[in-house]
Amino acid sequence: MDKNTLVSKVKEGMEKSIKSLQDDLAKIRTGRASTNLLDDVRVESYGSRVPLNQVATMATPEPRLITVNPFDKSQLTAIEKAILTSGLGYTPNNDGKIIRVPIPALSEERRKDIAKQVKKIGEESKVAVRHHRQEGNTKAKAAQKEHGWPEDEVKRANDDIQKLTDSYAKKIDELCAAKEKEILSM
Repeated sequence: MDKNTLVSKVKEGMEKSIKSLQDDLAKIRTGRASTNLLDDVRVESYGSRVPLNQVATMATPEPRLITVNPFDKSQLTAIEKAILTSGLGYTPNNDGKIIRVPIPALSEERRKDIAKQVKKIGEESKVAVRHHRQEGNTKAKAAQKEHGWPEDEVKRANDDIQKLTDSYAKKIDELCAAKEKEILSM
């Protein structure tokens, strides 16, 4: 393994951390309707529990409303029950054809709590990025012993990995700041 391969593997791990952060942030409620809010809802369908998006199409026709249109109308009550029991705090309205899920406005206190949650998720992502940095540095030291890397090659690898770490930490801060702004400006 050479230095570039090591650095690219570390970068790949950090990219996964960023992707995970983006997925987590997409699920956080901002007061605006988003189909991502229902991503974790599982529906009892034909004897198995499946994600909601596999039994229905979802849309956001209004800023505070999600519509759920089942592929099979006989699944309406199962979908409604799944949303009610999901623990998300939404009360779906079933009109016999489509389910409407109104998204209530957030109180100021709740917005601040959610902003704290965003910071916590951001910190967890930074920890994951630092973990990838530590792994990369450890592998560079191991390569020095196993493959005879010169000391300056290990130093360059560590420097490159640190630059990656700094850029990904900055990216995490930017993503979290944008989400906090979105939450607090509602």
